[in-house]
Amino acid sequence: MANEAVTREFEVTLEVPVTDPAEMSGAERRAALVSVGRAEACLAGWKTRLVNAERDQHGVEAVERVLREELQSSRREATRDVKSSAQLAELPVTSAGLEAGEIPAGHARLIARAASEGPIDESVLAEAAQRENYDKFAKTLRSHQQEMSDDDGQSIFDRQRENRTARAFVSRETGMFVLSGEFDPTTGAHIDTVLAAKERELWNAEDPKSRRTPQQRMADALAELILEPGKGKAKGIALMVVADYDVVNQELVNARLADGSPIPTSELIRLACDADLLPGVFRTATQEMNLGRKRRTASDAQRAALIYRDKECIGCGASAHRCFAHHVQFWRNGGPTDFANLVLVCNKCHHSIHDDGWEVTCESDTGRRSVNPPPDPFPDSGVDTYRPAQRNSVLLN
Repeated sequence: MANEAVTREFEVTLEVPVTDPAEMSGAERRAALVSVGRAEACLAGWKTRLVNAERDQHGVEAVERVLREELQSSRREATRDVKSSAQLAELPVTSAGLEAGEIPAGHARLIARAASEGPIDESVLAEAAQRENYDKFAKTLRSHQQEMSDDDGQSIFDRQRENRTARAFVSRETGMFVLSGEFDPTTGAHIDTVLAAKERELWNAEDPKSRRTPQQRMADALAELILEPGKGKAKGIALMVVADYDVVNQELVNARLADGSPIPTSELIRLACDADLLPGVFRTATQEMNLGRKRRTASDAQRAALIYRDKECIGCGASAHRCFAHHVQFWRNGGPTDFANLVLVCNKCHHSIHDDGWEVTCESDTGRRSVNPPPDPFPDSGVDTYRPAQRNSVLLN
């Protein structure tokens, strides 16, 4: 097959096939995507050098104007590019990985931002950035920041709270009203818990034959919470916070939210003062955690224990509050509603398991559970892999 090779600096080559991608085999197409991804990272590294050189010679405002007028970037994108380029100039290991196409641009920006916020071990993060996807790496980076902090993460939390922001505007593109916001972890966890409870309330009231999409349901839940705050049962939802008990010093340590996000001890104390504490020890051998075939859906105690153990959807990392308790051994096949037979999965991953042959596995050494595709998730022929984005049926297995 004939190819045109476009070679950039840093020894990264982008192969652009003459053949229509639709006529390529799956393996060829995926290899081409990998090549594109590496070339994108390489170009991002070269762009960083160009931006820094232009800034050094003509100043920040001049280079931002070039990005807006010549590259047609938005004002926000131009500001971000100039800022992250300056930060990356101080990170030689990350910059080298970016320029070599080994570290994606998004990962490099995360490292640059973290370096501007406090101490980091750049080599450790650069190595993780080469092997972890964006979502996993973002969590790795947050944990690393907490470990490197010399004040129990208090300065990180204070900065997050200081940087809270919200925007409300009408989109010029669609004419739709847009509402967005960023909050510190504990405030965000409160909002997510209440919003998810309202979503479940709306789901329970829906006609099973005509369900809203998850996105529509979330929008309706948010609108109802704002416009009709007295309606429904979503108020007063408890927030799950986890901490270890140091027996020697008789104190709580390693405080974190249900999804594993660390919080400083001072925030744990504030939450303890502002809310009721519900101490609990999860013993999975007890009858409360093992319901057998008496009921199909998980109990509140089981869901709490699942959130503590799995933290999120074991497939894609979606919020635990929007997950189903899935029976590893299907209920219809005699699977019990026992804690050991349950895992948290979102609606999409739930359908991947039941409809597309994905399997739940558990690592013997760590106990970590995950959802994995069948042996050949991308067959070249013989199987229709199309799946609609939203299905009305909701599985209870």
